[in-house]
Amino acid sequence: MNKSEITVRAATPEDQEVFLEMLCEFARYEQIEPPDEAGKQRLIADGFGEQRRFEVLIAEAGVRAAGYAIIYEIYSSFLARPKLYIEDLYVRPEFRGRGVGRALFEACALESERRGFDRMQWYVEDWNESAVSFYQQMGAHRLNWQTWQLDCGRLAKK
Repeated sequence: MNKSEITVRAATPEDQEVFLEMLCEFARYEQIEPPDEAGKQRLIADGFGEQRRFEVLIAEAGVRAAGYAIIYEIYSSFLARPKLYIEDLYVRPEFRGRGVGRALFEACALESERRGFDRMQWYVEDWNESAVSFYQQMGAHRLNWQTWQLDCGRLAKK
């Protein structure tokens, strides 16, 4: 597949169904439970509603949806500058190794630059060696920070 056959564009409300399909495919690839119906409705409201919390980019190979990325802004207090955060970057298996991931990643970088940001940031699962290799080839480097999470309502009271 040559580069001219791959396009990346901002998702529109008409892309909601294919976006959810790909997101569920990605969840299965990551070996996690995909969102339930209520979660899917929140995703649509938060990504396509009036007060969007994130943006979706859709990669197409020819006329087929080949992948997506979810992006939003975060802020670095140490840099005193915003950054673009990539929540998901997913390429359907049949399109891997054909330039779709690169096109999506480059579209994220271009969007970051368009907004005047100096950096992008994202997480990669330790086991996902192909993603680690891909990002290294793109010139990214690993940060040595640990990821922590607290589920609301579970604050330790000591």
